[in-house]
Amino acid sequence: MRIEFQAKVIFWHGPAPFLFAPVPADISKTIKELSAQLSYGWGCIPVMVRLGKTEWKTSLMPREGVYLVPMKMAVQKSEDLAAGSLVNLAISLGF
Repeated sequence: MRIEFQAKVIFWHGPAPFLFAPVPADISKTIKELSAQLSYGWGCIPVMVRLGKTEWKTSLMPREGVYLVPMKMAVQKSEDLAAGSLVNLAISLGF
């Protein structure tokens, strides 16, 4: 399943500082309904993410009722990202 959405990149302090893109609540709800089939544990869901010209494998992390897409340092550099950046993401579930 491929899902596209827009999000504002956020900074999260712990346990290690990192940038994330929150998945909108309505899409997170749909993903949550499928999570029993997709999660490998702790509620994390493997995904393939596409942002601009960059594509990477990661896992959605549940946090405060939505899922967060981790924005790796390599992605931050290649796509010139910072907290507050507006991004258009495409995620494919179940990788």
